[in-house]
Amino acid sequence: MRDIFSELDGQTGKNPERAAQEAMRPQLPKRFYKSVEAVAEEGGFGVRLDGRAVRTPAKSLLVLPTQAAAELVAAEWDAQETEIDPATMPATRIANTAIDGITGNEQAVLEDVLKFASGDLVFYRAGHPQELVARQQETWDPILDWVAQETGARFEIGEGIMHIEQPREAISLFGARLAKHSDPLRLACLHTFTTLTGSALIALALAENALTLEQAWAAGHVDEDWNISLWGEDYEAAKRRELRLAEMKAAHDMFVRV
Repeated sequence: MRDIFSELDGQTGKNPERAAQEAMRPQLPKRFYKSVEAVAEEGGFGVRLDGRAVRTPAKSLLVLPTQAAAELVAAEWDAQETEIDPATMPATRIANTAIDGITGNEQAVLEDVLKFASGDLVFYRAGHPQELVARQQETWDPILDWVAQETGARFEIGEGIMHIEQPREAISLFGARLAKHSDPLRLACLHTFTTLTGSALIALALAENALTLEQAWAAGHVDEDWNISLWGEDYEAAKRRELRLAEMKAAHDMFVRV
């Protein structure tokens, strides 16, 4: 089977408002298959295109632990029309990351997520205007309270952007709770939650159903939404945000199906 993701990982689709730039980019490959199905494979469930197994960029079989997870990936392949655009296939990218990049390296990825908890978004508060201060408190304080109640980790907060040294005990307790999610595919999703929101605390709260997807997304974008309410949002920023939200949704869909 043609290895689409190894060739095109990271490329985006055509944008009619930037025709000149797009003309210089490699063309996306044509859809070369007719049928897509999620099937049982040795060790789990995979995706087949015209009966041939999908592989990761590192040539491993794309095998997922549940049929529901495989069906999520299969749906992305089936949704491709005349061309195959990896930018529209976030669940497949997450699966590839889990198989090629996380399996065997779980501890390093957990530590990467834990680094966010040392300087988490929710620790750094605005001093003004009061409306933004109140919005941060209303959104982030319940997350801190939940983390303290569930893990025992009590973190420090402050105004501005100066680094806040967090208690070692808090980091240790929070890290112990993160370790519950060390399955490679779940960890790939958790890492995605973290990087898209800038917060390991928000990510853990979403993973453990203390926040809905919509609440977690809003919590990670309090400041951005505040600025948009004041100044508006340009087209390119809106498109980037749309892609990030699609990735967040795909990660959540995958997480609950594992």
